Amino acid sequence: MTDETVDILALAAHPDDVELCAGGTMCTLAQQGYTTAVVDFTRGELGSRGTPEQRQEEAEAAARIMGLSGRDNLELPDGNIENTPTTRRHLIERIRRYRPDIVLINAPECRHPDHCAASELAKDALYYSGLRKIETTNANGKTQEPWRPHHILHYMQAVPFEPTFVLDVSDVWEQRIEALQAFESQFYNPDYEPDPDEPETYVSNPTFFKWVEARARTYGYRIGATYGEPLLYYQGPVGLRDLPQALSIRRPFR
Repeated sequence: MTDETVDILALAAHPDDVELCAGGTMCTLAQQGYTTAVVDFTRGELGSRGTPEQRQEEAEAAARIMGLSGRDNLELPDGNIENTPTTRRHLIERIRRYRPDIVLINAPECRHPDHCAASELAKDALYYSGLRKIETTNANGKTQEPWRPHHILHYMQAVPFEPTFVLDVSDVWEQRIEALQAFESQFYNPDYEPDPDEPETYVSNPTFFKWVEARARTYGYRIGATYGEPLLYYQGPVGLRDLPQALSIRRPFR
């Protein structure tokens, strides 16, 4: 937990959501000199493998790999993320602490109910965080100023969408995979020896990484890059002041 403001904040239902779906984006932004942080909503205690304590250690390791400036956890119940005044207030406190310009949030549609619930909670809290009459205090009891980020983007999860942007993450691909494999209790890691009583899951199978790479290559191909991560802008359109500069970052594949 930190009081440092950041440029980009990523919100996630579970520890490892960001690493799995926007890890390359976070690594790239940190490499470019932007400050980044993550707020996880739950401890992932319903996961079939590992323990909440292990997930916490893994999240801290992944944060170091991605170069995050801060990471904390709301400790909401896994499998029961509710959009209530109480949960919104907890999230608003983090938003006002970090005061990000850009926020990444869970996908608007996904097979996991927690991801959809987290997306709705995030969107509402990000709006209400800008209302002055909703009063919150920081850890020292000081009144926080209202804050609403300038941009909100969904990262893609199990259900594809047509992205607004695809970020070239080719230069950080190995770093992004290292951050994901820091969650060794959840994802395949050749150096990890799981408890023999723990079941193999869809994401703990080594073939899952082939899917992760295949999707990144698919979206990278669409923009003429090796690897890409798709992002969906929430409540567009996107305002531009310099169209040529905005379009010169990466030419689409022709």
